[in-house]
Amino acid sequence: MRHYRQQASRRHLTLADRAIFHDFVATRSDRLLRTAYLLTHDWGVAEDLLQESLAKAWFAWPGIDEPEAYVRRVLVTTYTSWWRRKWRRELPSDDLPHAVAHDPPGGEREELWQAVGRLPARQRAVVVLRFYEDLPVAEVAGLLGCQEGTVKSQCAKALAKLRVDESIVKELHR
Repeated sequence: MRHYRQQASRRHLTLADRAIFHDFVATRSDRLLRTAYLLTHDWGVAEDLLQESLAKAWFAWPGIDEPEAYVRRVLVTTYTSWWRRKWRRELPSDDLPHAVAHDPPGGEREELWQAVGRLPARQRAVVVLRFYEDLPVAEVAGLLGCQEGTVKSQCAKALAKLRVDESIVKELHR
């Protein structure tokens, strides 16, 4: 049934809708990919997360009023559902993939983003949305599906952990 609905909604996309979607993807993917990376702290997983989020947006596209906010919400909810699962879709292997060199997002210090990556998933999501995306507490609460007080407490806990993270403390005292 779900597959049928997705096919039916695809038929309702006009050529103009498709062009607008493709333009959105071309202009906003870099920023959304950086957000996905800050949530996952892994470029490969971030690309998968963005791809899945854009696929979900494609099926809902004709009814979306604010595309970037919608896709960001899908990013966060998909990420949340991924880290809640016990199986992460990938199995360990003795063979290492080729290393891909990426600059740190936004030119920020790599140590800071590594420390953010060590935060629990929910705290990491709050930090990324509050400080990287610069969203107000109310909007972060809406994206994460929780109360504003939860966002504030998770943010406070995350900042406390970052303050005592040894790599950050060493970087700040250089």
